[in-house]
Amino acid sequence: MSAEKIININEETFNTKQTPKLNEKNFSSRVDINQLLARVRKEEKKDYQVNLIFFGMFAILILIVGILLSL
Repeated sequence: MSAEKIININEETFNTKQTPKLNEKNFSSRVDINQLLARVRKEEKKDYQVNLIFFGMFAILILIVGILLSL
């Protein structure tokens, strides 16, 4: 008897990852420009809100530093 262990390895444990097959029903040849424009407008609105928040925080910081320096 040897100290080696005999392990049964199934081929199922070595499944390689396969790329998912594209479903032809999900993709059509037509593109709705209104949906694309709505998506762009939504992203721009979100970016505008984030920029407005950062500008407000910067303005408050300048105001607080100005008040502290004037005392």
